[in-house]
Amino acid sequence: MRYIKKLITAIKSRDAANHKKSAEAEAAEHLGSSLNMNLTALKETLGDSSDIVIKEFWIGYERLIKCALICIDGLVDMDLIGREILRPLMYDTTCRISIGEDGSHCIESLRSEVLLTSDTKRITTFEDLLNDLLSGNTILLVDQSNEALSLSARNWEKRGIEEPATENVLRGPRQGFTETLRSNTSMLRRIIKNPKLQFESMKIGKQTKTDVALAYIKDIAKDEIIEEIRTRLQNINMDSILSSGYVEALVSDAPFSIFSLLGYSERPDVIAGKMLEGRVAVIVDGSPIVITAPMVFIEQFQSPEDYYIKPYYATYLRTIRFISYFISVLAPAIYVAITTFHQELIPTSLLFTMTAGISGIPFPALVEALVMVVTFDILKEAGIRLPKPIGSAISIVGALVIGDAAVSAGLIGPFMVIVVSITAITSFNIPKEFDSSTVIRYTMLILAGFLGGFGMVMGIIALLLYLVSLQSFGVPYLSPIMPVRREGMKDTLIRTPLRYMKMRPEDIAGQNQRRR
Repeated sequence: MRYIKKLITAIKSRDAANHKKSAEAEAAEHLGSSLNMNLTALKETLGDSSDIVIKEFWIGYERLIKCALICIDGLVDMDLIGREILRPLMYDTTCRISIGEDGSHCIESLRSEVLLTSDTKRITTFEDLLNDLLSGNTILLVDQSNEALSLSARNWEKRGIEEPATENVLRGPRQGFTETLRSNTSMLRRIIKNPKLQFESMKIGKQTKTDVALAYIKDIAKDEIIEEIRTRLQNINMDSILSSGYVEALVSDAPFSIFSLLGYSERPDVIAGKMLEGRVAVIVDGSPIVITAPMVFIEQFQSPEDYYIKPYYATYLRTIRFISYFISVLAPAIYVAITTFHQELIPTSLLFTMTAGISGIPFPALVEALVMVVTFDILKEAGIRLPKPIGSAISIVGALVIGDAAVSAGLIGPFMVIVVSITAITSFNIPKEFDSSTVIRYTMLILAGFLGGFGMVMGIIALLLYLVSLQSFGVPYLSPIMPVRREGMKDTLIRTPLRYMKMRPEDIAGQNQRRR
């Protein structure tokens, strides 16, 4: 009985504590009518941060209403605040605002009759107040009112619109996305003047509260894809979202896949073109990279310039990219397999020349190839990380000096230097496939070193099976090649004239599939 009594007492105490906590949380959730209490709660939450600006003043014809203006220095335009907010409130003699029973009509009168700013919002909760304040808005608190006004006066340092350094084109627009979310959405709005272009805003990250916009065109994008991406974004539970790369890793279908299942670009024309095919874009504040979904494998070989030049030349360039990709992932493996296991495939005269070149080399072809490929990756990484003048010099000088010294010392054969050089050059033709091509190159190289041509064939079959199994938000990764889509095949290896590309991709577009 004593145990039961203690158990009942503990349950009652727990219920009372939970009720008290919920009451306190509810009380803290809504703004109070006392200006001093609201300011005290705000100072306790934000601490003594030096960039928080709080100005208390009196408004009204008889100066009977006390207010407070809160903003963050560096995120707002102080001249705009003084001109369109403080001046009308403090010096307008026609400002005959009075406080009623609850003060709510005072807030509405200030919003509709006094303030000059166009973007204003009424907020009632302390959480909304903090979110708007930390996002760069200016907060106006009025004494005896349990509501506040959120005023847009944002202005912070930002980079100008420039041409993306990673996606240069000879013909086409010269502008790229910036780190500012609203600038990026405005560039898309300028290109797609369609009332069905929608932007859905949300905040992700418990600590950073990063602004993220979901962009799509109604009737062109599939509703199920939009809903799936929206759900995945809302289910992100992380402290920080610092770049679009975080979002890509958290919403991807296969996080361990060596292939990227989400597209990305810094060019507004590229993102607009993908959205007009039915894709959904995700714009992250603070990142100039905009990601799109769903994605198919063929996208990696498409360039924005393909649609600004003649179809036959665009087809030729795409063929070059496909050939370059296969060379970059298979050339070292083919060389190792032939020289180690299949010398009979080499013409006799060439075989004698190769034998003379590699005679005296102390390492097998596999070790020789691995050393050279790893050395190339080291030089490439050094060239990327160092400042441009130093990085380019180190990459060129390092490749020449190391290659020539290795051949002169008899450690590496001259044919291996040629093969690795061709591999390095062709890999730069598909920069978006750097990560996957590197993994495939090493895998094929090891298979060829131990099993020869048989190992390469088995590796290619396994790679094709893996590609067939991949999906991006329900869309087959190899579409429109597998499964075959007749309309989609017009924009794969062959780029047909635009007048014949009448339909959008069948697996991606929604109801409105006809583009011409």
